[in-house]
Amino acid sequence: MSPDVDLTVPLPGRHVLRDRLMALDCRLFEFAAERDWPAAEPVLPRLSRSANHGVLWFATAAALAASRTPRGRRAAARGLASLSLASLTINTLGKRSVRRTRPVLDPVPLVRQLKRQPITTSFPSGHSASAVAFATGVALESPSWGAVVAPVAFSVVMSRVYTGVHFPSDVLAGAALGAGAAFAVRGLVPTRTRLVPPARPRADLPALPDGEGLIVVANTASGSADRVRTLQDGLPLAEVVECEPADVRDELEKAAVRARVLGVCGGDGTVNTAAEVALRHGLPLAVLPGGTLNHFALDLGVEGVRDLTRAVQRGEGVHVDVGRFACGDRQGVFLNSCSLGVYPELVRERDRWSPRIGGWPAGVLAALRVLRADQHPLEAEFRGRTRPLWLLFVGNGTYHRMGLAPGRRLDLADGQFDVRVVHGSRRPALRLLAAAVAGPLTRSPAHAAVQVKRLRLSGVAPGTPLAYDGEVTEVAGEMTLEKLPEALAVYRPRLSN
Repeated sequence: MSPDVDLTVPLPGRHVLRDRLMALDCRLFEFAAERDWPAAEPVLPRLSRSANHGVLWFATAAALAASRTPRGRRAAARGLASLSLASLTINTLGKRSVRRTRPVLDPVPLVRQLKRQPITTSFPSGHSASAVAFATGVALESPSWGAVVAPVAFSVVMSRVYTGVHFPSDVLAGAALGAGAAFAVRGLVPTRTRLVPPARPRADLPALPDGEGLIVVANTASGSADRVRTLQDGLPLAEVVECEPADVRDELEKAAVRARVLGVCGGDGTVNTAAEVALRHGLPLAVLPGGTLNHFALDLGVEGVRDLTRAVQRGEGVHVDVGRFACGDRQGVFLNSCSLGVYPELVRERDRWSPRIGGWPAGVLAALRVLRADQHPLEAEFRGRTRPLWLLFVGNGTYHRMGLAPGRRLDLADGQFDVRVVHGSRRPALRLLAAAVAGPLTRSPAHAAVQVKRLRLSGVAPGTPLAYDGEVTEVAGEMTLEKLPEALAVYRPRLSN
């Protein structure tokens, strides 16, 4: 692709506004070069170099993720996603669409200049785009972390003018592009702060000011030690049982016999097991998120120890729907969703790799491997014609359109299954991506959605994998799914609106 705008060559005719803007740009650059920047000399050149290839931002994201808070991890992921989109746009469109030489370094003191000068075109500034994209993405998810990252991002932006590698307009354009990339990512995957947690129907649950009567079973595979230790600081009489994943069900059964309130700390699969035990014993459930995604806890509005502690101390909670599936002698419950098709394959692939490389990298690798396979694991018969399916998704509650993912639930007790089908076609993942960017997924010809209270599937091939709340089993023959309306009482603090 050849640049279609060359700012180094005067165009025929008079361009008064453009000439004035470029002259102003040069004057601002020279003004900045002539100024004495106190304390900037030992900092800004090094900071500018550290941002090469996004190294600074990847390190910052690692630090945010190391905070072990759900909001910190989400902020890191959103920041990197925004940075990636900004870098992709800069390298494919920005640098190739406008050709502009770098500033002349004569006015810039030698001590400020970078040892290795960039060789790409000057407009727009890729470093500025990456810095602002990352900082904006982080701030949209977590304003407190954004306030920490923003001064560093601002310093990187200023360093590009300070070291003489960009004109002021280059960094302004890059910053605007970076901010736009962050908001575009939010359009595809909205932040939690934009969602209102469910507030109905309220449940009056046992208030345990010091936690007496609460037994929490913690899955040690989720790295829950810090969380349950903090929980015991606020609820000193709560009993905590830490166990390996294989022992979670047995420990939950033992706890349910003695507890007034059954607690659980782990991922969605562990919470699913606890919900099934709590339902059978008629106990309220206290959920402390401790996994990678924590869909149920976050949709519920419980982000961490503080939320759960306040709810248990005050006896605040809500009733939520539970989904139940049955296929022959195999049955189970789900709080989030169950799926047939590609998603169970993705879960299996993720579980295969996660012990080696970790949960998030394994999820990305699994998605790439499964989507590239372009296989249709399901078939449906309609009016005598067999049609391939990519995915059958059944959500426990209505998932609102939120971009690429099915979205988030605003009501966990609406009495509905959200059923979505992705029809088979060549590369359906690309078609869904285009539909997500353009608008609601239901506008896609590859996708259909309906809300029902009960669902029956027949002719399920033997050995078909079914994923429910992150767990995978196999089903065959006829399968039914039904709602258990407001069947489970769960602790959740009441929020003032």
